[in-house]
Amino acid sequence: MDLTTTMPANPVEKAGYRLEFQDEFNSPSLDQAKWLPFYLPQWSSRERSAPRYQLVSSSLVLEIQADQAPWCPEFDGQTRCSSLQTGVFGGALGSPFGQHRFNQACVVRELQDSMRTYTPQYGYFEMRAKATIGPNNVVALWMIGFEDQPEHSGELAIMEIKGWNIGDAGLKLGYGVHPWGDSQLTDEFFEDDVALDVGDYHIYAAEWTPSQIDIYLDNRQLRTIQQSPNYPMQFMLGIYDLPQRQSSTVAYPHTFEIDYVRGYESLNGY
Repeated sequence: MDLTTTMPANPVEKAGYRLEFQDEFNSPSLDQAKWLPFYLPQWSSRERSAPRYQLVSSSLVLEIQADQAPWCPEFDGQTRCSSLQTGVFGGALGSPFGQHRFNQACVVRELQDSMRTYTPQYGYFEMRAKATIGPNNVVALWMIGFEDQPEHSGELAIMEIKGWNIGDAGLKLGYGVHPWGDSQLTDEFFEDDVALDVGDYHIYAAEWTPSQIDIYLDNRQLRTIQQSPNYPMQFMLGIYDLPQRQSSTVAYPHTFEIDYVRGYESLNGY
């Protein structure tokens, strides 16, 4: 296979930017001043959506394990996930109000205290990561609106890799914008063929400005998206397993290993 090799880590300092969020995962425990250890708990619960993970050799390893239960069977079937986020908002018990209402049947099952650990509006965001996954897995770093106002619900996918899109010569790398309830955005999501081995470390990044979004892979610009959410957004970082898609013989655990995540504020005045 003619695939790109492991990309070395970038220097922390970046010209034209100020580092405002950084996790190199050097601590023995997850920094919960930065990451909330659950996935959209308003539609399920914090306990049921808690991730499986390890902190090993200065890396965060998110895992799907063989005995892991579905995170939200009422609204998301047999899907399992291990995910972290940097904000949470949900409405009243039984209401349809909350972040990322992915299914029109969703209602709030557990009350949430609103929290924001990192919800930037514009900037440069970068992750170095690799994965060991099968055909039913998805790994992703994405951003969603905090959604304390229903229209602030757009999604910015910095990277998304679906296991069923991995082949011998590389994979399809997903990224782009989904509007959800934001009428000011249009759906603009891409899946580009790239010569990339998901089992090697690569750097995935996005520069989000008031007018556009630039997507980068290993410091190379892939595309400019000519639209932009205009409200604060939070990180969503996770691995998913969709066992209903097909049978798989890939051994557990399935893993998404993150070397670092960084967020930068532009010094150019936006």
